[in-house]
This record gives sequence, structure tokens and C-alpha cells, in this order.
Amino acid sequence: MTAGPPTVPVLELDQVTKVYPGSPPVRALAGLSLAVNAGELTAIAGPSGSGKTTLLHLMGTLDRPTTGTVRITGLDAAAMADRQLAALRASRIGFVFQQFFLAEHQTVLGNVADGLLYAGVRRGERRRLAAAALARVGLGDRAGARPTQLSGGQRQRVAIARAIAGRPPVVLADEPTGNLDSATGASILALLEELNAAGTTIIVITHDHAIAGRMRRRIEMLDGRIIADTSPVAGRPPAQEGPS
Repeated sequence: MTAGPPTVPVLELDQVTKVYPGSPPVRALAGLSLAVNAGELTAIAGPSGSGKTTLLHLMGTLDRPTTGTVRITGLDAAAMADRQLAALRASRIGFVFQQFFLAEHQTVLGNVADGLLYAGVRRGERRRLAAAALARVGLGDRAGARPTQLSGGQRQRVAIARAIAGRPPVVLADEPTGNLDSATGASILALLEELNAAGTTIIVITHDHAIAGRMRRRIEMLDGRIIADTSPVAGRPPAQEGPS
């Protein structure tokens, strides 16, 4: 029986550093390597200043590394022009932020549909995909509402619908429960778990170890490095624990 082609990670960072200029320069990431395969449910955890926000920006191609390589579905983001990067981001990465970032003058459906603008999807198809995404997050009956008419949990569900509407290979969720009470936050985490079970690759960035503990894979960061990884990628040694 012939083996199939090797699986390409949906997200891969190879010896990535990020240094911000200053006196002295700030080294936010220090030679970090990481790969995430399709279908994973991963938490990246660490205290403030550990580098996880910088890592989020590089994984989402919102910033470029100082050195090293970032690949999204095998494509080298560092080799792309800004316009190519914008197209890559629009079609292959979904974002969920703590602050929701919904346009209050738009309907819920419009907010989700507009997330597909930069992916080059035609208007009718944008609205169809948006309606389907809202149904997936349990808000199919609120498509005509405005964000100001929704609870915080419902707003985050709209933001998640916007992130998944184009069915990107990976969704990055930055502190997705940070503005929610504990019960509502738990329901949002359950929704992310349901979406992951249906095939969406999800990476949650969090400082909360209780949230990280719900994920199948947990990556711990400190001082710009990975100090622990519960599920190292095959063929690579596990991250070494730092000194206690």
C-alpha cells in the first residue's frame, strides 16, 4: 500500500525571532519553532509579557518576523508582498478578538458578510455564507439585529461566525472570553470545541490556565520561548521545561 503525501501543517513557524527597536532592543520572540496540524484544538498560554500576543500577530500575518519563517498552509508568508498577505489572511485565517470589533451600524448578517469582502467573494455568496455561519453558531434568527441589541455572548458568537464564514483552515482566538462572565465564557468555549469537532483548526491565546486546560494541546510560553508543549509534533523533540 502506497503512503500518501506527508501532511502539511496548516501553520508553521521555524526559528522565528521578533525584535522591537529601542534602547535596548526588546526581544519578544527568541528562535521559536511551532507547527499546528489540521484539526488541532490548541491553547497558547503564558503571563503578560511572555510573547503570546507577538506570536499571535506573526501567526496571523499581522506582523512580520525579524528572522525565521512563517508558513500558512505551506505558503511562506515572509516572501509575500503586503497585497498577497492581505489575500492570504482573508482566505486562510479567521480571527476572533476579545473586543468583538463589530460595526454597530450594520446588521449582524452584514457584519459577518463583510468579513468576506477581502476574500473576493461576490455579494450574494457572501450573504449566503454569512447566514450559514450564523446558523452554525446558533444565531440564525438574529441576522437582522444590530450588535447593540445583542448580549456580550451573542456578540462574540457573531464574531466567531465572521471568522468561520469563509471556512478558513485556521482560526485564531485571542482571549475570546475576556469580556464575558464565566457562564457566558464557558458557552463560547463549548462552541469553539463544537466547531473544532466539526473540523475547524482552532488556536486560543489565553493567560487563563483553566481555559488552556480545556484544550487538547497546551503550549506554555515564557520570555519569548515555548517552555512546555503537551503534544509535540512528530519528528521533533518536545519543548524543554525551563528551570523551576
